[in-house]
Amino acid sequence: MDVAIIGGGVVGSGAALDAAARGLTVALVEQRDLAAGTSSRSSRLAHGGLRYLEQREFGLVHEALTERGLLLDRLAPHLVRPIPFLFPVGRKWERPYVASGVRLYDALSRIGSYGGTMPRPKSLNVDEAKELAPDLDAGEMAGAVRFHDAQIDDARHTVAVARTAAAYGAHILTRTRVDGLLREDDRVTGLLVTDEMTGERYEIRSHVVIAAAGVWTDDILRMVDAQAPERVQQSKGVHLVVRGDAIRSTTAIIARTPASVLFLLPWGGDWIVGTTDTERDAAESLADPEATEQEIDYLLGQANRWLARPLRREDVIATYAGYRPLVAEDSTESTTQVSREHVVFHPAPGLVAIAGGKYTTYRVMAADAVDAAVADLDAEDIPASSTAEIPLVGAIGFAELWADRAALAERSDLPIDAVERLLRRHGSRVSEVFDAIAAQPDLRKPLPPAGRHVAAEAVVAVTHQGALDLEDVLVRRLRLTAESPDAGREAASAVAPLIAPYLGWDADRIAEEISAYADRHPLARA
Repeated sequence: MDVAIIGGGVVGSGAALDAAARGLTVALVEQRDLAAGTSSRSSRLAHGGLRYLEQREFGLVHEALTERGLLLDRLAPHLVRPIPFLFPVGRKWERPYVASGVRLYDALSRIGSYGGTMPRPKSLNVDEAKELAPDLDAGEMAGAVRFHDAQIDDARHTVAVARTAAAYGAHILTRTRVDGLLREDDRVTGLLVTDEMTGERYEIRSHVVIAAAGVWTDDILRMVDAQAPERVQQSKGVHLVVRGDAIRSTTAIIARTPASVLFLLPWGGDWIVGTTDTERDAAESLADPEATEQEIDYLLGQANRWLARPLRREDVIATYAGYRPLVAEDSTESTTQVSREHVVFHPAPGLVAIAGGKYTTYRVMAADAVDAAVADLDAEDIPASSTAEIPLVGAIGFAELWADRAALAERSDLPIDAVERLLRRHGSRVSEVFDAIAAQPDLRKPLPPAGRHVAAEAVVAVTHQGALDLEDVLVRRLRLTAESPDAGREAASAVAPLIAPYLGWDADRIAEEISAYADRHPLARA
């Protein structure tokens, strides 16, 4: 094996695609599921990071906006789409200041960038802003600036990157734990791993190992040097999922908070409210952090500063939280001030590590990591990264299907809004869903609680998208867990029998899996 990659998040999956597209042999190992960590817990934005302009990180913003354009127009148009934003301001003098920043943001997206061109930003008075977002509080607002950014389904996108890598020959191994690094003298020569499903322990020999382990990067670095200093800070980001009728607005909303920014984002009929940016409490789970009551109250309070109809605790359907892996030279620096630039480490011969960065710039990060690995391979004739030219699974043919969606709905005997949702999730691979329905017509039935998914999608998650249990299907493939008032329990009972034949589950195992899912996802606190 030329390259072994640790981590099945978006950067690890991107590195697997990048390396495989260069003709290298690749194995990626992930202890849990694809996108199980940070890559499924973002604000679901493909954006440049408007607030980073104030920190004068112009290069980072321009790079991210270039990547946004690539995602929108070439790489993943089915999973990324433009959305309008309002940026309300509380004092009259702020509107020209914010407008100038937004115009710079817009200009950076156009200078030397590929595609993804958005409508020009516009300054609005209070009445104009209220027309677009009736629930904004006119008493708190002195106007607003309208602009556009892009939204992405982070977990589904990560799975699409990994599937594309597999199509190029990469071996993608989930439920595979790294127990140690293989060494010959001072050089890292591969991985010692355990298959979590079978308990089998084995070696993966490789010329170079890339650690794309995110918030677990320091754990990997200590496998080669037990005294290695901490390089990664974990910044906690909490989001609320709020009922769709709790906020009346035709646009997303972004506003300042004392520490960071507030997002109110439309999502599948609901709203996502986020985010926080705080240091990790050492007592909290790194793998599965939860939103505290204090964090929920903070986000509700920040949102209610701008809303005429205050959000209530009972409007919150669900919460989710994750950690951003930030790299800071000064460990005492506030996470809100730490740069979102990524860093490539070379802690030992044969080992490359990468951390930091933003979800939107995953492709650049992956290319940089593979470039470092190629340099360590000391081989000739390995081409440069080509991933800017490689559409992800589902992208090719999406535009044509989208234009023909009415006819597609008629042919499939599904409502057009259901077909639109399917196209936005699966792109041209929607044929996998229709094939499943053709083979088993009962799979056209909607899944609870809101009927936004059809049963066939759960089957396709297992047969085509690498899901291995209810958690994989409901949390990351269908995203139902965080969109259900009952944390997806009704959906779990409906989905488990559907996927059981493909996973070899009998009736007892089905009951065990439903019970285990309920234990992992308790009902939201009222």
